[in-house]
Amino acid sequence: MRAILFSFVAAVLVAGPARAADAPTVPGPGPQQLIEKASKDLLREIDADRTALAKDPVKLRALVDRILLPSFDASYSAQLVLGKHWRTATDQQRQRFVDAFVQSMMRKYGNALLEFTAQRLTILPFKGDPAADRATVRTEVKRDNGTPVPVNYSLHATPQGWKAWDVTIEGISYVKNFRTDFGAEIEAKGLDAVIQRLEAEGAASATPAPKAAGKAG
Repeated sequence: MRAILFSFVAAVLVAGPARAADAPTVPGPGPQQLIEKASKDLLREIDADRTALAKDPVKLRALVDRILLPSFDASYSAQLVLGKHWRTATDQQRQRFVDAFVQSMMRKYGNALLEFTAQRLTILPFKGDPAADRATVRTEVKRDNGTPVPVNYSLHATPQGWKAWDVTIEGISYVKNFRTDFGAEIEAKGLDAVIQRLEAEGAASATPAPKAAGKAG
């Protein structure tokens, strides 16, 4: 009996360090470094051209796409938003939804960032297990009136590196919010109708506003 107990304890003691040592290495920067660089780069460029970006949604979307989208897991995020409807969707519906959903999310996220500046961004200390495959990076941005706004990013480890899949601003999760709204709309109108609406909104936002015509003569 003692021999069995000794073997069990020894196995537990050995298994702990071995599991940590065998944890897969995620390529690229860690979650904290990834979000810090993307956030600062994005807000810095918004600071440099805020007025023009506020008037030109196409230019703002291109900026968000260039800096943030490479670090965003669009397919995973869209799958969470669709929930049970992802399982019954066709491959074509899935791809169309991913494309349209990402357009909508990045557009709303870019518009929200217009309220913030790089100088008011604070990356808060990381809380979590460094060896885990999921992480939350907490940041805080102050508005013009000095009010602090929590902006948190949910990430997970992938073979391509850490990827963000959700943004939570003032306690409101983009993924959860979209899932609630889209779920009700899909139940009422069907998935195709939701995709078509998102695609139409994306096409409208991608069209530059017509310039005011000058006075004749």
